[in-house]
Amino acid sequence: MGNTFYFAFEPALMTWLQGVLGETGAKIVSQFSALGEEYALILILGFLYWCYDKKFGIYIGTNVAVGITLNPLIKNIFLRIRPYMAHPEIKCFRPVEPDADLYDVVAQGYSFPSGHSMNSAIAYGTLGRYTKKRVFEVLAFVLPLLVGISRVSVGVHYPTDVLTGWLCGALVVFAVPFIMDKFGEENRWKVNLVFFLIASIGIFYCKTEDYFSGLGIMGGFFLGIEIEKRFVDFKSTTKPVHCIARLLGGGALYFVLNKLLKMPFSTEFLTSGTTAAYLVRSARYFIVLTFLIGIYPYVFRFGAGKNE
Repeated sequence: MGNTFYFAFEPALMTWLQGVLGETGAKIVSQFSALGEEYALILILGFLYWCYDKKFGIYIGTNVAVGITLNPLIKNIFLRIRPYMAHPEIKCFRPVEPDADLYDVVAQGYSFPSGHSMNSAIAYGTLGRYTKKRVFEVLAFVLPLLVGISRVSVGVHYPTDVLTGWLCGALVVFAVPFIMDKFGEENRWKVNLVFFLIASIGIFYCKTEDYFSGLGIMGGFFLGIEIEKRFVDFKSTTKPVHCIARLLGGGALYFVLNKLLKMPFSTEFLTSGTTAAYLVRSARYFIVLTFLIGIYPYVFRFGAGKNE
């Protein structure tokens, strides 16, 4: 279900690295992967959008939304299977989907380019570019570097996957804001619609769950910010109590909605890898993000009444 291509040094380097680190060391290094995963991105976006600076949250959220759909769009063109699938000597210490079979490409996804490396380059690179503060500019380099090293160490990405992920992430960090600035804030919804329609092309050829998750997240985020803008218009806050309450409420809501929306669609009803399962997955993420971005902030109006 995929292609195998690599430079000769790549599996040799990965085998050597895993030998040096050992299983325990590789699992320790693997923890850096969390910096480019779903919960880290949600925490960053949630704090910026719900609490610190809504405009900043939309800025970084748009970049991330574009990135998480662009990555699987590319992956499903090259169809490069993960290193441990092609090289028995390479071990997998951190699968993308721990509950799925290690060799289930639909669940584990393809390898090129690295999604974690791309996500981390976008998230932390955007922080550095937007704030223009030295500490965030340093983190924009260091954190994606750690994420990339961890992805190679745990056997799920070739070094060239990571390098390409970083490059694609950097492209998004600079290209998406440039496009937004070019068309102006008043045309944001039109640009977002074009982004979504372009991303929707993947429906016709993408066969992995990460694409359909990303498409649902992108659509829900874009619709959510329009709903919030027209009907909610909440204010940012710097009060710790309000920030904590908003984050805890949003996190709990994210967890509950995901669980509830999964319940009607058991694996017995929808077989993984089918068109129906893919579309349900997109719809679930679409509903969750629309609610969290566009509707949940309405409750903030009963707390802080102005920017603080």
